[in-house]
Amino acid sequence: MSFEVGTKCWYPHKEQGWIGGEVTKNDFFEGTFHLELKLEDGETVSIETNSFENDDDHPTLPVLRNPPILESTDDLTTLSYLNEPAVLHAIKKRYMNGQIYTYSGIVLIAANPFDKVDHLYSREMIQNYSSKRKDELEPHLFAIAEEAYRFMVHEKANQTVVVSGESGAGKTVSAKYIMRYFASVQESNNREGEVEMSQIESQILATNPIMEAFGNAKTTRNDNSSRFGKYLQILFDENTTIRGSKIRTYLLEKSRLVYQPETERNYHIFYQILEGLSEKIVTNLN
Repeated sequence: MSFEVGTKCWYPHKEQGWIGGEVTKNDFFEGTFHLELKLEDGETVSIETNSFENDDDHPTLPVLRNPPILESTDDLTTLSYLNEPAVLHAIKKRYMNGQIYTYSGIVLIAANPFDKVDHLYSREMIQNYSSKRKDELEPHLFAIAEEAYRFMVHEKANQTVVVSGESGAGKTVSAKYIMRYFASVQESNNREGEVEMSQIESQILATNPIMEAFGNAKTTRNDNSSRFGKYLQILFDENTTIRGSKIRTYLLEKSRLVYQPETERNYHIFYQILEGLSEKIVTNLN
């Protein structure tokens, strides 16, 4: 690992996690390297080490930074230095530019914008990604859906899209848009087919309020947190037209029925029942 004067790097920071810096001094004296870094906040950091190998014995060594042209790459695997601060900075920089999706090889990373971004999922956007290879356009949920759909059509094989993330990451919404994409890119041009697909899509979406009532709860991080897993199958016929779907639920957090953290709630259904009761019954129930 090289730390010549002028080398751009990342240095651990208590508040920001990592902060950018530049090597301003690199001396070797009596078997010890003496580094001096000028951080972006103006602070100067001095480091003494007998090795430039960043391991458990030298945890405070800076981490090399990528050139600016790579820092907002749409695929993290193209980074010259693939390390924690480089990944976080690339995702953050793209997020600040309104680009919430980033590839990491075959994986799509999504940063929840916590804002309305309906323009990203418009019918025009669906048409843009239809029949396109993944690397032809910006990273997007529709590119992943398109790739799965095309493999199914051409290879005649089942496809699986795994949507994972922490609570509040946007998994349920992402799955909804993937399903909407499948329902919108059918190659059938007859009107009846389009109506049928719309009905199936509506029926699948109509199950959400029911499942959320019994399986979602308010948590400290998400007012509508899914406390169960969902396995959704979309069924196509030999003409690759959607004919139905199956939904399977699993791993429900049953312990929430009898215990909830102080700042969290039980499942929505209990509050919905109480909301629908008359004042007299509520009073009798205390």
